[in-house]
Amino acid sequence: MDPRYLVVAREEAGERLDRYLVARLPELSRSQIQRLVKDESILVNGGPTRASYRVNVDDRIAVTVPEDSPPTARPEPLPLDILYEDESFIVVNKAVGQVVHLSPGHPSHTLVNALLHHRPALASAGLDAERPGIVHRLDRDTSGLLVVATNPDALRKLQRAFRQREVDKRYMTLVYGHPMPHQAAIEAPIARDPANRLRMTIVADGGRYARTEYSVLETFREASLLEVNLLTGRTHQIRVHLASIGYPVVGDRTYGRRRESIAAPRQMLHAARLAFRHPKHGGEMTFEAPLPPDFAQILETLRNQR
Repeated sequence: MDPRYLVVAREEAGERLDRYLVARLPELSRSQIQRLVKDESILVNGGPTRASYRVNVDDRIAVTVPEDSPPTARPEPLPLDILYEDESFIVVNKAVGQVVHLSPGHPSHTLVNALLHHRPALASAGLDAERPGIVHRLDRDTSGLLVVATNPDALRKLQRAFRQREVDKRYMTLVYGHPMPHQAAIEAPIARDPANRLRMTIVADGGRYARTEYSVLETFREASLLEVNLLTGRTHQIRVHLASIGYPVVGDRTYGRRRESIAAPRQMLHAARLAFRHPKHGGEMTFEAPLPPDFAQILETLRNQR
């Protein structure tokens, strides 16, 4: 297979090579990237390096994935809520608690396993057999819309659309407090928290650019319902940004309140709207997913208390 080439931009300099590639090539897992680096299938400026290498401005990175990489995800007959599908992609309304793709802690029962059972040909849709066709991700406890490419060409085009911010991603979330102003943007770089590698944090230097826009839709006694426009797609971005300005997501066990005054079984965050151009014919495609029952029930309770 011919290598894929990437050139490091100024705002990306300083990131570890494996983390940089995970963000740029979401169809590859970090573990697979580390294996490719070890096998010298990933070269920086023409030579081998380490996964921990810190990329520099204008570094030229060549990524070659062997065509005979064995598949690791297996088809499983799991429930799927498919809103749309054609020869290029599938749009799924992801359930609460469902992991998107295989990882060290989740070797099965993922959305990928279910999709492979539904459409076996998906196994050849991407470079990484652990996450074939995966264009973007949602956290396990975030519900809502996810698009999955069904062939390599659609995967490349959809990933490019996400990178170039040509995709409209709208979320509904319930936060503690009453944000002021009612409509604003949060613009702050995000990086891995050095004190806890499972968390992300806002940093002054070295983070990746991130922008989140929100508007207040409804207010309650101690909480507010927001619509969030996600301009970039950093890990945990909405949760980190809203917590940083004092309005944590209700039910967020990582960035939220230690003591919850609203009984929420998980983080109240839902990917409600997704719009992008069709990777084959270019037509505008728009999808919406209603709030899941647990989210809707909490809103009904808050409205009754108001």
